[in-house]
Amino acid sequence: MAQQTLPFVIIGGGIGGLACALALSRKGFRSILLEQASEFGEIGAGIQLGPNVFRMFEKLGITDKVRELAVFPEMLMMRDSITAEVVTKIDLDERFMQRFKYPYAVIHRADLHRALLECCQEQSAFITMKTGQKVVEIDDKGSSVTVKTDKGDIYDGTALVGADGLWSIVRQKIVGDGAPIKSGHITYRAVLPTSEVPEELRKWAMIIWAGEKTHLVQYPMRGGELFNLVAVFHSDKFAEGWDSYGDPAELHERFAKTCEPVRTLLGKIESWRMWVLCDRPPIRDWSKGNITLLGDAAHPMLQYLAQGANMAIEDAVCLARKIELSNGNPQGAFLAYQQERYLRTARVQLTAKLYGEAYHASNATRDLRNAVLGARTQKEAMESMAWLYDPPPIGE
Repeated sequence: MAQQTLPFVIIGGGIGGLACALALSRKGFRSILLEQASEFGEIGAGIQLGPNVFRMFEKLGITDKVRELAVFPEMLMMRDSITAEVVTKIDLDERFMQRFKYPYAVIHRADLHRALLECCQEQSAFITMKTGQKVVEIDDKGSSVTVKTDKGDIYDGTALVGADGLWSIVRQKIVGDGAPIKSGHITYRAVLPTSEVPEELRKWAMIIWAGEKTHLVQYPMRGGELFNLVAVFHSDKFAEGWDSYGDPAELHERFAKTCEPVRTLLGKIESWRMWVLCDRPPIRDWSKGNITLLGDAAHPMLQYLAQGANMAIEDAVCLARKIELSNGNPQGAFLAYQQERYLRTARVQLTAKLYGEAYHASNATRDLRNAVLGARTQKEAMESMAWLYDPPPIGE
C-alpha cells in the first residue's frame, strides 16, 4: 500500500458514507467524513437486508452488531391486497440458508446506521467525523481535492467520495444531470407498536400486500416490539423532498378497495411520514478525476427491490478494495470501481421499476402476476433471486 499523505474526503454521513469510511479504515486508509446535519442520524423506518449485504457485513466486521439488532423473518410473502389470497412465498428456512449461505433480515434504519457509526467511532485513528458541514465548493486540483463549506471551513484530501444521496451536490459537479425524476408514486411510512397490531396479523414475516396502483409492506422490527408499515400508491400530489407529514385521508381513499386486513392495519396509524419517490436513469460513468459517487448519489433506485442501502454498502466494500489495489492511484481505483459496479447497480435500478409495475398491477396483468408467481416452487422462487443474492466476489 502506498503512503497516504491526505485523507479521503467523504461527503454524506448516512449509511453509504459511514460504510465507505469503515471499509477504507479496514484497509488502512484515513478519511474525513463531512455531514451536513448537526448530528449523525438516520430518518426512516425499516430496511430489508438480503444475503448479498451480509457478505459485506463480514468484510466490514459488523456482522455481530447487525445480528443483535435485526429481526430474521420466517418467510417472504406476497398477498393480493384485494382478495387477501397468498400469491407466493419463500420460506426463510434451512433450504434458503443452504442455497445462499447467508440469511435474510429486516432492521430499523436507525439501528443499522448506529451500528456503522459506532464502528466508525472505534476507528478514530483512521476516521475523522465532522457535523454541520454543508459543502458549497469542490475543487479537483489533479493531485488532490479541496472542499469548502458554508462556514468557510476548508478540507484537503487525496480524493473525494460523494455519498450525499438522491439530491447529491457532488453528482452535479461531475454528472450535471439536474434534479431526480419523480416517479408518480408516494410512500407513507409509519411504525406501530406490536401490541396495537391485531394478533392474527402479527406475522413473523416480511409481507407485501400487492394491490392496484397500491401496495403495503409489513414486517416486525426491534425484536418484535414494533411493526414497520410502508404504504405506496400512485398520486399526482407532490411535495419537494421528503419526510413531510402525509395526508391520511388521501391514503385511505387510495386503499379503499383493499381487503379488511390491509384497511385495519392502515387504520391503526394516526400520523404518517411521506416521501415522494424519485430515481434517475442508470449511467455508466459516475467518476471524474479524483471524484466518485457512491450509493444513491451514483445510482438512485426505487424501493421495490429493497436494495438501496444494500447496494451502497456493496459499493463501499468494492471501492475500498479497488483503492487498496491501486498503488496510490485514486483515479484508476475510481474507474475500476465504477466499471465493476455499474452493470449490477443498473440491473437493480431497472428491476426495481419492473417490480413496482408488478406490485401495482391491475386487470389482466394482475391476474397474470398471481398465476405466474403462484405456480413457482420454493426452489424456483429462490433461483429467481440468485442473480442478486449470488454476486461474484466484490472488489477482487
